[in-house]
Amino acid sequence: MLNNNMQSQGRWLFRWRSYLPLMFSILFIPAFWDFHHPFDSHNMDLTWEGFCLFVGMLGLVIRCLVIGYVPKNTSGRNTHEQIADTLNTTGLYSLVRNPLYLGNFFMWSAPILFLHHWWLYAVYVLAFILYYERIIVTEENFLVQKFGETYINWATKTPVIFPKKLKWQQPTMPFSWRTVIRREYHGFYGLVAVMTAMEHIGEVVVHHAVVLDPVWVGLFCISTTIYLSVRILAKFTSILHVEGRI
Repeated sequence: MLNNNMQSQGRWLFRWRSYLPLMFSILFIPAFWDFHHPFDSHNMDLTWEGFCLFVGMLGLVIRCLVIGYVPKNTSGRNTHEQIADTLNTTGLYSLVRNPLYLGNFFMWSAPILFLHHWWLYAVYVLAFILYYERIIVTEENFLVQKFGETYINWATKTPVIFPKKLKWQQPTMPFSWRTVIRREYHGFYGLVAVMTAMEHIGEVVVHHAVVLDPVWVGLFCISTTIYLSVRILAKFTSILHVEGRI
C-alpha cells in the first residue's frame, strides 16, 4: 500500500518536476532577512561565491556528460509519462542509476549554499530526498516492468544516486556537443541569472543600496548573449539537431 502511494505521488511529482522545486524559493525570504558576508569579510564573500558557482557548474557538467551520450527517447524532459526505448547502463549510468538527479542536486545546491544558512541547506537536502525518492520509485517500477531481469541485474550493482566505485563504462555512442548545447543552455543561463540576482539582492541587504558587481554583471551579460544565440539557432535552424539524439 505504501509503495502504491509513493508511486502515485511520484507520477504527479514527475509530471511537475521542473516547476515544483521553485516553491522552495519561498524559504529564501527569511534567509535573506539577515544576509551578511561570511565573517563580515568581503574577500571571504568572494571566495564563497566562487565556490557556490563551482558547485553549480559541477552539476551542469554532470548533466552534460549524461545528455551528450544518451540516445533518443531516454533521459528526456517528458512530463506526461515514462519513456525509455532503451536502458542506459554506460557512461555516468555505469556509476549511478540517476545521474541527472545527481546533477540537479549540485545545481540547486549552488544558490542555497550561496546564502550560507546551514538550516536552509539541511531543509533542502531533506526535501530533495523525499521529493526524488518518490519519483525514483515510480521510474524504477516502470523500468522493471519494461526491461525485467536486465534492469534488476544492473540496478542491483549500481547505486541509486551517489557513486561508490568509479568504474566508468564507455558509451557506444559518440559524445554530441550539439545535443548538449541544445538541451542544457537553459540550465547554464538559469544558474548564472539566479546567482547574479541573489548576489545583488544580498548587497542591497548588506549595504542598503544597489551595488553592481562587475564580475557577476559580466557573467550575466555573457550568459545572456549565449542564451539568445543558442535560442535563435535552436528555433530557426537545424544546426543543433542530431539524428537519433534526444
